[in-house]
Order: sequence, then structure tokens, then C-alpha cells
Amino acid sequence: MALQEGKQTQPFTDIFDEDEAERSFLLSKPSCLIVFGKPGSGKKTLARKLAQSWNCIFIEASEVIQTNIQQQTEYGLKCQEFLCQGQSIPEELVIEMILQKTESPEVAHFGYVLTGFPCLSEEYMTVPQQIEKIMNLKLKPDVLINIKCADYDLCQRISGQKQDPGSGKLYQRSQWDPKVTEKHKKEKDQDGEEGEEEEGQEEEGERGEEEEEEIAEGPRRKSEPLQLVQRPEDFLENAVKRVGLYKDIMLHPLEELLADHDCRYLIEVDGSQQPDHIFEVSKLCTNEFNDELFQALSSYELIAPRYRWRRSRWGQVCPVALKEGDIVMGNPEFAVSFLGKMYVLSSEEALKKFMLNPRPYLLPPMPVPPCKVFVFGPPLSGRTTMCDVIAQNYKGKV
Repeated sequence: MALQEGKQTQPFTDIFDEDEAERSFLLSKPSCLIVFGKPGSGKKTLARKLAQSWNCIFIEASEVIQTNIQQQTEYGLKCQEFLCQGQSIPEELVIEMILQKTESPEVAHFGYVLTGFPCLSEEYMTVPQQIEKIMNLKLKPDVLINIKCADYDLCQRISGQKQDPGSGKLYQRSQWDPKVTEKHKKEKDQDGEEGEEEEGQEEEGERGEEEEEEIAEGPRRKSEPLQLVQRPEDFLENAVKRVGLYKDIMLHPLEELLADHDCRYLIEVDGSQQPDHIFEVSKLCTNEFNDELFQALSSYELIAPRYRWRRSRWGQVCPVALKEGDIVMGNPEFAVSFLGKMYVLSSEEALKKFMLNPRPYLLPPMPVPPCKVFVFGPPLSGRTTMCDVIAQNYKGKV
């Protein structure tokens, strides 16, 4: 009898209980990102910044090798043995370390930002096989970021970078070439407004006082200039070969992967911009909801005490427009809640349709990005038959 009473009371439990919400979060999948790009496009820099911003685990070949060596793991000892013998670390061992890192406990909680994989070397696995490994990961990538850059601009950038032998840090031409740095300074000075001259005079006065104090205390030692060297792989002819190898081996399989991925979670950024600008663009794109949406919903009354609003699978895409076959981003002014989740409609008309009956727009298989096919050809070429076959196979409308 007690069991029957328990079963009867179960349907009336509070589905918005804080414990249930916490359990839902603990069972949820962490955010996982992959950054692709040509050699020297800055994918490692971007991935590192995204990992810091999103509090994810940064996974990259050299980073994984260094971590294993520092922690004296089994893989780290093997790597150390190869390096002490003057040999390069086998690709098989590097891939095993990367895959092991993606299955680590910290990645299961924080998620990852992976870059440098698949790699150009096909010594152990071909590029399609490496891509298949990525798509079969226990934690599959949610967002794919592709850095696009023209070959000429990329080769010029690679050939213009130098390395500090002591720290291993790379410097772009704009950081070490005096001609380029002076040119940038002149451009900034010309763009400055006239109203800033007075502030500059005040700052100069303060600096003058500081300099007098420094002279009284004694001369300071100026920091010695960095002795930078150019790596062999950064020579122009070698950079051209690396980019050409990427286009021959990597480009086609990677384009197929990007084409098959959900376009809502595919981000392409311009690699010719400065790293900070690329990071800001990527960060804005990976944010599924903007600040305006949260401002619009912040005044709404919560469903239950200490229960927070949740994002829906639609993100900021309008459910009504998506059901009708168009991907339209919603307007925060037309945000509405349903079953504790946020939905953003694109217009007042769409909002009315959704509020009358939201079920048609939320039931499976939605959300599915629409696919539109246009068939054309000369008269009597079989256009109608082809349209009917495609519509029947993909459950579309002619």
C-alpha cells in the first residue's frame, strides 16, 4: 500500500525543484569546441584565449606533451625517452595522449577547446580517419570554429614572425620591426582627437616630475633588446609549402566535416585580423544569447524560488520561423517563457502564433535547420519527377 501511495504522489512532485535543476545540470554535457585553420593562422592563440574565457580545458599537441612530461606520466616518460635519443615523438603516441586527455575527469566537467587535430602528418592515421575519431569522441564537439585567411597574407605573416630562443615566444613583424611599429604609432597619433592634447600635456608634466625623481635616485638600467631568430619552418618558401600541403591533404575532408555540421554551431572568422579582434568575434558568436535577451527577461518573474531560467535548444533562433523553413534570429523584445525555458520570437505575429499553441513548433523533429533545393533544367528534362523523388526521400514539400 505504501508503494502504491508513493507511485500515486509521484506525478504531483514539483518538477521545478532546486535539486532536480541541480541534477539536470550535473547530467548535462559541457561545452566542447574545436578550432580549425591553416598553419600559422593563429588557431592555437585563439583556442587558448577561448579556453581561458570559457573556463574549458585547452587541448593541443605540444601542450599535452609538455603536461605529460611535467607530471611524469607513462606517456611523459616515453616522450622523454624519445627526446633524449634525439628522435621526434611518434604521431601514434601524440594522438593517444590527445584522446586520453579528452576522456579525462576535468574535461568531463569543464569541457574542452581542441586545436591542431587532425594534423597534417598521415604517418599513423589519414586525415579522414582522424576526423572520424573526432566525431566518435565520447564528448562530441558542439561548436566548430574555422579561421579563414588568404594564402598570400598568411605566408607573409608566417615569414615575418620571429622567436625568442629563451622563452620560445613568437613575435609578429609588427612587434619587432621598428619601421612597422613607428608606422603604427604615427597612424595612432594622427587618429587622435585634438581634445586629447591637453590631457597629454598634463601627463607629460607628470612624467617630467617622475623623471626628475628618477634622476635624483640614480639612472635605471634599460631592458636589453630581445635577440630574436627566425625558425627554418617560417622561411617564405617553407611557409608556401606548408600551406600548399594543407590545401592538398586537409582542405577537402575538412570542408566535408564543416558542411555536415549544424550551421547554427559553425563559426567562420577572418584570420587576417588582429588576434584580439578574432577572439572578440569568436567569443560573441559562441555566446548563444546576447546581453539584451537577459536584460529583457531579467524583469520576468521566476517560476519558483531559486529556480533560474534555462536556454532552449533553439537558442536565439525563432521557433516559428524555423518551422516555416527559415532561420531567423529572434528579437529580445519578443521573448517568452514556456515550461521554464526561454524562446525568442522574431516578430509580434510570430509571438502571437507561438502563444496560441507552441506545441507544433516544439515537437520533434524540431529544431531542424531547413534545407531548400532548387531544381532547374530545360523543358521535359524531368524536373518535376526529380522534385517529387527528393521531396519523398527527405519529406519535403514541392
